[in-house]
Amino acid sequence: MADLETGSATLGQGGDLARRVAAIDCGTNSLRLLIADVSLARRELTDVQRQMEIVRLGQGVDATGRISPLALARTLGVLSRYAESIRAARALSVRMVATSATRDASNAAEFVHGVIDILGVPPEVISGEEEARLSFTGATGELTGPAARNGLPPPYLVVDIGGGSTEFVVGGDDGEDPRGVSMDIGCVRLTERYLHSDPPTPEEVAAATAAIDAAITHAARAVPVTSARTLVGLAGSVTTVTAVALGLTAYDPARIHHARIPAEQVHEVTLRLLSQTREQRAAIPVMHPGRVDVIGAGALVLDRILIQLGFDAVVASEHDILDGIAWSIAADDQ
Repeated sequence: MADLETGSATLGQGGDLARRVAAIDCGTNSLRLLIADVSLARRELTDVQRQMEIVRLGQGVDATGRISPLALARTLGVLSRYAESIRAARALSVRMVATSATRDASNAAEFVHGVIDILGVPPEVISGEEEARLSFTGATGELTGPAARNGLPPPYLVVDIGGGSTEFVVGGDDGEDPRGVSMDIGCVRLTERYLHSDPPTPEEVAAATAAIDAAITHAARAVPVTSARTLVGLAGSVTTVTAVALGLTAYDPARIHHARIPAEQVHEVTLRLLSQTREQRAAIPVMHPGRVDVIGAGALVLDRILIQLGFDAVVASEHDILDGIAWSIAADDQ
């Protein structure tokens, strides 16, 4: 995290200052930016700007152990544009978190040096456990109070389905820190390992399902998932499945955020996606081009979590690790 040379703070209600911060999440599949005004006194986070680009930093890392030159160039090119947005918005502090791909790559130093050249600060290559805690903070900040009274009671199981890994975090209103574990069942990793055909064969889907189920069993032994009363799903696989289930003709974050999708409907969407060709998936109105190849695996992870852990529905959240990073910056600054 770093203080920038120029920055701004806005005076909120009650006279407290809302601090403008910039959070960057570099995952296996996507690079995302959130610039937000954060007021700890009011417990409010107000978006200034959100951006997301599919950069596939982790493409091929599982097989080669290295970040490819093309993936590195794509990622640093997008990061340069994000740095311009941060300066234009006059954010006071910036924090960049890097996750699964840069934990696994043998040439991670090239990535770190490139980030320092652009942002002036290094990325924080965090553990899966820290990634899980940040995701939980971002996802559940709004679920206390009125949201809990409207059918979203704690404790919560937050699942963040990324490109390289999926985080399982359990926490609630008992005052204890959330407990989490990270499993290597992300949508990119599973697609590269198992889902090679177009569409995937039943044998490929069965192999991916077995790997997912084994990871869920391990996660259930590591954290108390059965104590949770509400399942909250994060990241692009979950929000895309939600958009398809809702029948949206255009991606609408306001409709998706806190939408409750029954388990039977998630299962139906998953079967449909896994039976479609790449061309058919690409024609879905809400499908981001960067998710066409990996959405089947991401949907399958969500579907198996619902089945294996016995939840009757998932609540989608548009707020995730990015929001958690922003909250952490404001807390550290204070």
